[in-house]
Amino acid sequence: MKAFVKDFGLAVRQLREGRGWSQEQLAERSDLNRSYVGEIERGNVIPSIVTAQKLALALGVNGAGLLARCEQLEQSRAARRINLAAIAC
Repeated sequence: MKAFVKDFGLAVRQLREGRGWSQEQLAERSDLNRSYVGEIERGNVIPSIVTAQKLALALGVNGAGLLARCEQLEQSRAARRINLAAIAC
């Protein structure tokens, strides 16, 4: 569960940075507090589904797209683990 929360935060950060926005700009566009956006991006809090939807809409993706990005991050991490294990053998 904790890895998913971290991945969600990373996905939000990547999308935000890809748009060249500050945390404050994302917070304004999603009607959230800037410090809360920072906590989400660091994976320190578990946002509600309503908050996730606010972030997704502000970032111009749908909720499913944001969650799919989390899944891609997990798959990428798993592939790196496999590659590191292969190198270690």
